[in-house]
Amino acid sequence: MARKKQFKAESQRLLDLMINSIYTNKEIFLRELISNASDATDKLYFKSLQDTSVELNQDDLVITLTINKDERQLIIEDKGIGMNDKELESFLGTIANSDSHAFKKALDEEEDVDIIGQFGVGFYSAFMVSSMVKVISKAYGDDKAYAFESNGLDGYTVSETERDSHGTTIILTIKENTDDDNYDEYLESFTIKSLVRQYSDYIRYPIMMEEDGELKKLNSQVPIWKRSKNDVTEEELNQFYKDKFHDFEDPFKTIQMKVEGNPSFDALLYIPNRVPMNFYSQQFEPGLQLYSRGVFIMDHNKSLIPEHFRFVRGLVDSPDLSLNISREILQHDRQLNAISKRIERKIRSELELMMRNERERYESFWDNFGRPIKYGLYAQFGANKEDLQDLLLFKSTHEDKYTSLKEYIERMKEGQDVIYYASGESIGKIKALPQTEYVVSKGFEVFYLDDEIDEFVIQILQSYDDKMFKSISQGELDIDDEETKEELQKKTEESKDLMNELKDALKDKVDDVRLSTRLLNHPVGLVSEEGLSFEMEKVLNQMEDKPQEFKAKRILEINPEHDLLKALETVYENDKSRIEDLAAILYDQASLIEGLAIEDPVAFSRRLAQLMIDASKKA
Repeated sequence: MARKKQFKAESQRLLDLMINSIYTNKEIFLRELISNASDATDKLYFKSLQDTSVELNQDDLVITLTINKDERQLIIEDKGIGMNDKELESFLGTIANSDSHAFKKALDEEEDVDIIGQFGVGFYSAFMVSSMVKVISKAYGDDKAYAFESNGLDGYTVSETERDSHGTTIILTIKENTDDDNYDEYLESFTIKSLVRQYSDYIRYPIMMEEDGELKKLNSQVPIWKRSKNDVTEEELNQFYKDKFHDFEDPFKTIQMKVEGNPSFDALLYIPNRVPMNFYSQQFEPGLQLYSRGVFIMDHNKSLIPEHFRFVRGLVDSPDLSLNISREILQHDRQLNAISKRIERKIRSELELMMRNERERYESFWDNFGRPIKYGLYAQFGANKEDLQDLLLFKSTHEDKYTSLKEYIERMKEGQDVIYYASGESIGKIKALPQTEYVVSKGFEVFYLDDEIDEFVIQILQSYDDKMFKSISQGELDIDDEETKEELQKKTEESKDLMNELKDALKDKVDDVRLSTRLLNHPVGLVSEEGLSFEMEKVLNQMEDKPQEFKAKRILEINPEHDLLKALETVYENDKSRIEDLAAILYDQASLIEGLAIEDPVAFSRRLAQLMIDASKKA
């Protein structure tokens, strides 16, 4: 006779909470029930290893799914250890009383047994999609079978029933469709197969379902990342990547990890062959897939991979994760942090090894994914700069090829105490800068910074190997010999009045006008004071919601060896009224060279036209 009972543990209130709040995704129910079936099979298998009297047929170690559309039933069956009436009432009638948890505690700590369930609540996820749930179970070694039945609303019944063999059968009567939810899909074989592949593909026992009159296996069982490296070909790894992450190309690089410790985990990581189309958009979702003992937990877990390696695709499988009650998120960040640090170190070491041993290959990688690494170095006020600085590459004046910071240091001139760099919109424009010509003529190598993030990276680094970074377009360079310095000082004194006149004419535009040896063949140049550079000024002013208009302090430099200085001195002596227009032309000219916009193009054009007219009159 069926015995009607109410649920324990605050009964209906807690059950309602679990059905409607704990699980955010209804389709999770199948993962939970299959995991429970796997647990039950594990327990019987483990029992057979400890007790030789237990006779176990290997063919029985399967989980079977059956769809009965006429009765709106989905049936999950195993031939595991089963439950008697007391266990049915204890483990199904008392919410959050998990036999898996008790079983796990009873085992010796050194026994390697994977039991997925811990909380005893996964079973109740069935009520999210079912109007009635019936569980028929027979414990191994018992003569009697029992049935647990409940609609999840007014308690449950436990009654004696018939069953041929040990194990458990769960019969779900699927709900009728509503305006908000489509439950019919859980009676479709396509949906069930998809859910098995997504969540339970790597359950160790075969998951079988009848199709076209025959039983077919739905799951892979052994994950590719669990197989020995010697048993997995590169082609298999590449195909797994393309299938799993929907890429039509083989990955650029595959990284496999098997870590024993606390926590233990397996990881299979891929660097794509090229930047995904939506990589720099909000549609791109970084993060790794997360598994626990082969059971899929979540997609795009951002905690497993640092932002600077966000381009890496892959997965992590760990038996040591402390999952929360719904098995959808994690209870503690400590385990994830430990895994993330190991993964980050592994990726970084693989990239450093590639840079040393496969330079052309690394440069190809850098062309694709150098930018997120630079952003990662700059982020969080440079918290990761020590870890990432040796991955950086910049083009330089040394053969116009990529070079690392370490390689630059190794080539530095004797007595050189700074690392020189120049910024611009493109390498071509940087090469054309007067300052580049000057510094290279002195035998110094210069980094080309042509990416808008580059100068921010340099500012965060500040130094490398105790060598400070120095912009060739900011402040004083101090690379002239004493004789040159003395000659410049002499000419500066001689041209003091002219410089003051030019400075006064440009008082709203520049902070100073001075003679400089930084110019070889160019008549004028524009440099900035230390701090904000012209390139940083451009980038900052392009930002949305900027707090203010940014402007670097400008210094107009004039070449003391150029005929321009003599021409200016002649004009200053004979017709001071023209100095203001000439000063404006010089400033606009220097701005154009530096890639800066001219404030008043019409006035610039008018002044140039007048200059040509005056020249023609003297011809």
